[in-house]
Amino acid sequence: MKAAKDWTKVSHPTEKIERMEAFFSGYGFAPHRHDTYALGITLNGVHNFNYQKSMRHSMPGNAIVIHPDEPHDGEAGTEAGFHYKILYIQPEIIQQVLGGKPLPFISGGISTDQRVISAIARMLSNLDFQLDSLEEDDGIYDIAQALNDVSCKKKQRKKLNYKAADLARQFMLDTLNEAVTMDRLEQVSGADRWSLSRDFRALFGTSPYRYLNMRRLDKAKSMIITGMALVDVAAACGFTDQSHMTHHFSKVYGLPPGRWATLMLRN
Repeated sequence: MKAAKDWTKVSHPTEKIERMEAFFSGYGFAPHRHDTYALGITLNGVHNFNYQKSMRHSMPGNAIVIHPDEPHDGEAGTEAGFHYKILYIQPEIIQQVLGGKPLPFISGGISTDQRVISAIARMLSNLDFQLDSLEEDDGIYDIAQALNDVSCKKKQRKKLNYKAADLARQFMLDTLNEAVTMDRLEQVSGADRWSLSRDFRALFGTSPYRYLNMRRLDKAKSMIITGMALVDVAAACGFTDQSHMTHHFSKVYGLPPGRWATLMLRN
């Protein structure tokens, strides 16, 4: 029997979230990590992925909760393949709800808690239609609260400096094409570099360097999807050359940019 072909279906992204539906018959994607939450629902089949040094098995109806900056991969657990829907949301959006609390962490990357499953599923019910702005904000609030309610909370020794970390984050967004140093981030935020580095990771799920690099890759991704030549994208986004961009892109998305573009454009 011939195996079904892999496919993906991407909903038009908003400023706050990206949504995708996909089927993989076998090997899905290589180990990678990104600085967003990846929140999905397994619809059919078994979704296997390595996460926190163990193989995880998401069954139909389970919620997948990948914390920012946690390495993971993906493959089918059976010959039938696996089918899932997933959304990506940046930690700073979650922070707008939580207001400076440590980011919620779901141990193991899979949740069977109905609060989490329902909150994620509502945002993924129909990818053919754009979410209404108010509907999207309600959904984001529900997801943030559900994750916070069921997360493994770690005792915080010291209050996090959310204002300083967010000032550094905004500065990096405004200077994507410039060289950024910790000296400059200290000046902008008013915090010393080590406190800033610690708090930034706790609040936004990744380091300042990784955050800046990811925003540059976001720019590259938006150009690639238009069909622009990869060599031109690399130059426009500040990479040394195409191979340099491909290296970073593959580490983040688990696929080289050419294959990623093929999957995104296939209907």
